Amino acid sequence: MSAKGDYYLPEPSPWPVLTSVGLFLLALGFVLSINDVSVAKYAMYIGAAIIIYMAFRWFGQVIGESEAGTYNDKVDTSFRMGMGWFIFSEIMFFAAFFGALFYERQLAVSWLSSGVTNEWLWPGFEGGWPTAGPEGAKAVAAGETPGPNQFSPMGAWGIPAINTLILLTSGVTITIAHWGLQKDNRGQLIVWLFLTVALGLTFLGFQAYEYAHAYTELGLTMKTGVYGATFYMLTGFHGLHVTLGTIMLIVIWFRTLKGHFTPKNHFGFEAVAWYWHFVDVVWLGLFIFVYWL
Repeated sequence: MSAKGDYYLPEPSPWPVLTSVGLFLLALGFVLSINDVSVAKYAMYIGAAIIIYMAFRWFGQVIGESEAGTYNDKVDTSFRMGMGWFIFSEIMFFAAFFGALFYERQLAVSWLSSGVTNEWLWPGFEGGWPTAGPEGAKAVAAGETPGPNQFSPMGAWGIPAINTLILLTSGVTITIAHWGLQKDNRGQLIVWLFLTVALGLTFLGFQAYEYAHAYTELGLTMKTGVYGATFYMLTGFHGLHVTLGTIMLIVIWFRTLKGHFTPKNHFGFEAVAWYWHFVDVVWLGLFIFVYWL
């Protein structure tokens, strides 16, 4: 990087262009797969491989520059501002899906179950949430096993409640790890960060089991109406974020084993901690509005 007054300007880099190529091929492959084009999967594989390669090389380069002392306080501030805006964009991303859930539950279902709309579009539909259609609603109300095109909603006080406890606990463990880093206590940092990783992996394991249970025993799939679609859209995207957050935590943990980060220079750790706390807060919203209410 070259110095320009109080700021650093990055040298010309191939990584942004390479990232764009990978994202384009990944998106192109997805679109082609929807239209049953035979080469779709190859485009997706190539795009994913490019993105993975880019992540290792680009982030590795940034880590090397940071450990070499290239960045000053101005760069650190810009990193923090960038991470703040990124998390804000993620908040807006989930806000859109929560808004869709609110619209469906409070407005659309009421319209479909009343007046002329009910007679023309869905005769016999009595409304209520979760929507299971006329026959499915009767089966669920009677406590019967759902049949074809019917489903049982996912309860809150099983695996979802356990996963809530797991994520809340992980927020505590990563905070204790941060305190250890601030005190330059490497043992505390490494142990509690490892526990955070373990809790993240445990959460993902329970969510995978929950999905298998929903598909095989509850009849709850992406095709079971708007409830199934919103359930998997919200919990699935959150699971993706937990997966990415866990991967980042693993990278940070290996960096701590190599002696990276100091009490005064550890933005990489803080950025991942911010992201993990964001994931925790989103899950609380999911637990309340998707599972509980």
